[in-house]
Parts: sequence; C-alpha cells; structure tokens
Amino acid sequence: MARQILLINPWITDFAAYDFWLKPLGLLYLGGLLRANGHKVYFIDCLDPFDPEMAAKAGKPPRRHPFGHGRFFRREIEKPEALAAFPRTYCRYGMDPDIFRARLARHAGTDLVLITLMMTYWYSGVFEAIRIVKEEMPGVPVALGGKYASLCPEHAHIHSGADYIVQGRGEKAVLKMIADRFGDRPGFVPDEHDLDALPWPAFDLLSHLDQVPIITSLGCPYRCSYCSSHLFYKGYLRRDPLRVADEIEYWQRRFGVTDFSFYDDALLVDPQGMIVPLLAEVKKSGLACRFHCPNGLHLREITPDMSRLLFSSGFKTIRFGFETADFHLQKETGGKVANDELKKAVVSLKNAGYRTADIGVYLLCGIPGQKTADVSMSIDFVLNCGAKPVLAEYSPIPGTKMWPEAVAASPFDIAREPLYHNNTLLSCRNEDFTYEAYSRLKAQLKSMRYA
Repeated sequence: MARQILLINPWITDFAAYDFWLKPLGLLYLGGLLRANGHKVYFIDCLDPFDPEMAAKAGKPPRRHPFGHGRFFRREIEKPEALAAFPRTYCRYGMDPDIFRARLARHAGTDLVLITLMMTYWYSGVFEAIRIVKEEMPGVPVALGGKYASLCPEHAHIHSGADYIVQGRGEKAVLKMIADRFGDRPGFVPDEHDLDALPWPAFDLLSHLDQVPIITSLGCPYRCSYCSSHLFYKGYLRRDPLRVADEIEYWQRRFGVTDFSFYDDALLVDPQGMIVPLLAEVKKSGLACRFHCPNGLHLREITPDMSRLLFSSGFKTIRFGFETADFHLQKETGGKVANDELKKAVVSLKNAGYRTADIGVYLLCGIPGQKTADVSMSIDFVLNCGAKPVLAEYSPIPGTKMWPEAVAASPFDIAREPLYHNNTLLSCRNEDFTYEAYSRLKAQLKSMRYA
C-alpha cells in the first residue's frame, strides 16, 4: 500500500549559518527510494531561501551568489540556557514556526514524518520542529536521522521527542520501519554496497534548483583524528564514473542546472578510477558545468595535469583540507598532507590559470592544546604559498580519535551537552588560544584582498 511520507529539512538555530551549497542530500536520497517503492513523498524545506511567504514576511529574500550559495532567512531568538553567557546573537535561520504550522496543515493524511539533523549542536531548533509536528499531526510517527542522531543517539532518544532514531545510513532502516509499522513489505531494496543501485535524489521536490550536490563516493580511506567520516560509512564505496556523468547530464538537461557541488570526502583519490573518466564523459556530452568542492580536495593528487583538467572542466571553487603547517600536528591529526605538497599544488594550479582568490586552504583552529602562534604560522605559510587561508573552527565530534582529548581539554561539558560542540564557542579554547586571539586572526584574514 502506498503511504504518504513527509520529509522535513528543519531550520537551523545557531550563532551563525550560511548556505555553502547546503542541501539535505541524504533525506532526498530517501525520498527517491521511497518513490521507487510506490510511496507518495512530500517535502517541507524550512531552509528554502526562495520561499515566497518568508520573502513577503521578511520584506526581501536573502542575498544569493550566482554559483548557488548565499544567506538564509534569519530571525534573532532567545539563546538556549546553556549558551546564555556567550555574548553573541543567536538566530533561527529559515522558516518561521507559524509558516511551518501552516505548511503542516496542508499534509493531512501523512503516515510518517522523516526529519534530518546535521550538526549535533543544532538540536534545539529541531526539537522545536518535532514538538510542532506532534501538536499539528497527533499520532503520526516521527523518525529523526542525520549526524546528530548517529553521533548522539542516547541524547536523541531521551530528549528529541522522535518516535524513531535512525543511526547511520537510513535506506534499510526506513524501509524496515514502514514494514514493521504498517505491514508494507518493500518492493525494492537496494544493495547498500552498490551506490548506483540507489535512485537519484528527489531534487525535484525543491522549490528552486539553483545547484545540485553530487556524491561519487561514501566514506574516506583516511582516518584523520578530528573527522567522523569513518563513523558513518564503514569502508569506502565508489560509484561508476559514467553513472555519475549521466546524473549530472540529467539535472542539467532536465532542470537547467549549471552548478554542481561535490560532497565527497575523498573526490580525487584514485583519479584514473573516478575524476578523470567522469570529466571526460561530461566533456564528451557537451555540458557546460561549474563545479565546487566545499568539503576540500586532497592535495597529493594536484599535479600539473590534474590542475589543467580541473581548470578546463569548470572547477570554480577549490578548497583543500590542509589543516596546519605544523609538522607534528600534521602527524597527530592523520598525516594526509605535507607542507611541500601544498607549495607544489599551488604552483600547479596557478600555472593552470587559477588565482590566489580561487585557492582556499582550510586551517583547523581551536583543536586541543593548540596555540595562537601555531595558527598564525599556518596562516603565514599559506599566504607565502600564494593561496587563501580559510579558518575552520574545530568542533569536537563524539567517537573520533580526538574526542577523548577534547573532553579533557574543553572548559565546557561537551560530553553531556551537544550545544557545547558548537564551533563558534571554540570548545577547546585555552589560556593561549583564547576567543579574543581567534577573533583577531579572523579579522586579519577578513581585511585581506586577494588577486
């Protein structure tokens, strides 16, 4: 029997939030899978920057970049008690609750609600959304998935109000949930080890398809001490590059999409097995695409040939996960890159046509025991290489190798309260690397102009 299933991408509650090619990819993949099993799927996108009702209420839509990223609707709200002492404005990013209630009223007859939550420290806003769903749709089960549910399952079970907590990948879990709850056996269960067996995400549910996120793989062959990728995906799975190219062609020809963001954690690993044949097929199809890599690329694969390939194929947003120029910290955090590799990569990219402003290098700041001088040195090193430093504030993640060290170092009770995972707090600040010191470094970088 076909069920009516409502997908909800909730608002964000935080000190700051920006739409850096952010889409609920996992949730929309579930939407495609549910459709393949004959269910009717509906969607409420609380983060939609093109929402006409929100634009009317706010007086204008948020500013957007032509590449498909930009700001959200925003309204200041009261801070959660745990964050009350922190002297920054706290906001709800996205849809107002009154509009959300009205949208829910349009979906009478819903059998199941699926809601996702990415960052662990966004949970307060999602709990509010779940509470409203329970008020407006009494008796309708709510399933909560995403990173928070996977990393903090006990906290979610106790506090969220959701009927189901989905940990890890949700394909089999959601189909089993429907079978157990309603007696509906799935007609199609994909092989979880074959990423191309999954139906494509239900991006058509979005009100405005300004960009499409793409995955060519799940997981990562590296084990960086601060990263949670291996906690969600056991092993490293890759798609067929020709199938990825087919998907890109579909979204461009069917919906006119130009901008594509790769969500991979390891896009350039084994380039001959993925990125080279993928881009060759895209070129063969005559597509005019702009590609973006918000999650960062692996430096070791940036050769002169690779640089020319990326430039000629339309890669506009280049980001690298360099993290630090400190040799000892490089080893401690995973040893995936070295300083000379960044130097060589930048030279290759510039020879291929990229400017300094195009080459962003993520620097991790606020990790346990880090000193201000360490971050300053890394900034100077990146600048001397001819690239643009981008500070990435460390957020402690339960289950990672660095987590016990973070718990011991943090002045906050991060083990009990996920709100303290918030990167804005600099959860592992210390007497040397203070919030004030970080703010000075941030202001320094903001004042710079790059060619």
